Amino acid sequence: MPTLALFDAFGIELEYMVVDRESLDIRPISDFVLRDPSGAPVSDLEHGEISWSNELTHHVIELKTSGPAPSLIPLPDLFQANVREVNSRLREANACLLPTAMHPWMDPDREMQLWPYEYHAVYETFHKIFDCRGHGWANLQSMHINLPFASDEEFRRLHAACRLVLPFLPGLAASSPFRDGIAPGPLDCRLDAYRRNAGRVPSVAGRVIPEPVYDEASYHRDVFEPMLRDVAPYDPGGVLKSEFLNARGAIARFSRGAIEIRVIDVQECPPADLAIAALTVELVRSLVEENWSSTIEQMAVPIEPLERILIAAIDDADEAIVDDATLLRLFGIPESNLNLREFWQIIRETVSGGDRLRPHSQSLDVILSEGCLARRMVRAAGKPNERAALRALFADLADCLEAGELFQG
Repeated sequence: MPTLALFDAFGIELEYMVVDRESLDIRPISDFVLRDPSGAPVSDLEHGEISWSNELTHHVIELKTSGPAPSLIPLPDLFQANVREVNSRLREANACLLPTAMHPWMDPDREMQLWPYEYHAVYETFHKIFDCRGHGWANLQSMHINLPFASDEEFRRLHAACRLVLPFLPGLAASSPFRDGIAPGPLDCRLDAYRRNAGRVPSVAGRVIPEPVYDEASYHRDVFEPMLRDVAPYDPGGVLKSEFLNARGAIARFSRGAIEIRVIDVQECPPADLAIAALTVELVRSLVEENWSSTIEQMAVPIEPLERILIAAIDDADEAIVDDATLLRLFGIPESNLNLREFWQIIRETVSGGDRLRPHSQSLDVILSEGCLARRMVRAAGKPNERAALRALFADLADCLEAGELFQG
């Protein structure tokens, strides 16, 4: 495969829960779908331009582009068709896919089951070290965006831009306000759990915002080597490799020349996911093109101000306040105090790729006028700490996923 340069192509991954069609309790039966023509369970199943694959837990299925996609525009329809095909197969087991980034009442201590087939040794090693029964491992679903780079110079520009964008993304994409049958407070419970899930070896996730390193040699020295050194006492067989182990919010995959953004909650349907992906890509592109600030200025931003925004966004999503005027100026925003919904409204109007966003206009209109999905979910739940209310809400969300329609509450 030829080397891909900046924005030549995109990789998208969407994760969904498998649940009982009636109760909506999780069903650890992803292998019911992930089978080859002979009936043997497989970890990857190519289905044309979209592939299906397993995840760490047995109740999650990932849909992903089979290879780098040259455009995001056809992907909502492609992913939607595959959602319906998976649901058609699951119907035989009285099961279906459920969207959003966390199951609202799953008990991970009791219900978690690891994928038992290929790569099981890797998952068992993670479980041995980190105890994957917690929400931060067993109960989270996200969208990953993979962006290519062809050289250290392109990596430098792309990594600088991705670091800046990460903490703003929960304001656009939070979809996990419920866990353990309640609304505990954060609108992005997935990220709240994710940022704590590797506490036994803190260097695995770092501070979620990646370190300001901008070439492959420095990344190995400052990110990969400390992780491998710290995890070695718990993994004497060396099962966990550095790229696979890295759990930052954006991870460098030098083996395939891409940065993978991982802080975006999966939404209620592919049209919503791809609208968020498109706006995220256009913001990263505008930063890489230095439309508002230079790469040198972007590279100079330390972790601390970005981490402050990320923590606020995990708690309050689209209503989180950004009052760092110096940081906002890097995005061409003269205001010194605004919330994240206002931030994204400005970005939508000012990014360079307006034509590329036009196919996603209806979805972005809902997200930016009605609020992120977590906000709409809380508003619609009424009595969110009652199981009946949550059951009704998530039944509606399952319908949205099947229909490819955004949830408006």
